[in-house]
Amino acid sequence: MPLAELTTDTVGRVVVARLDGEIDMSNAGEIGDALNRHVVNDSLGLVVDLTEVVYLDSAAIQVIFELREGLRTRGQLIRLVVVPGSAAADTLRVAGVPAAIGVDETVAAAMRKISA
Repeated sequence: MPLAELTTDTVGRVVVARLDGEIDMSNAGEIGDALNRHVVNDSLGLVVDLTEVVYLDSAAIQVIFELREGLRTRGQLIRLVVVPGSAAADTLRVAGVPAAIGVDETVAAAMRKISA
């Protein structure tokens, strides 16, 4: 499986980022930097769609927590979208991510929670 490809879209005041592939120490920092560049100051928050991610490691999880902290200091939110029972969902669960960061099953649900 190739390294993750990132696409972004802005819907209203919410940035939606979709990742497809693998996120590991070789590309996690670059992905985090790219996501930070896409979230402007007047954005409500960031939805990161991980439904097509087949693998992520501790570097990816660190980037997720760093994104959360950076967004929080600007009064913005982050929500993750994962498929229940997927490898990504299991890795995130083991690392305690769902307890610290909101996780949804669909982009629409994540956007509703950020916009509420």
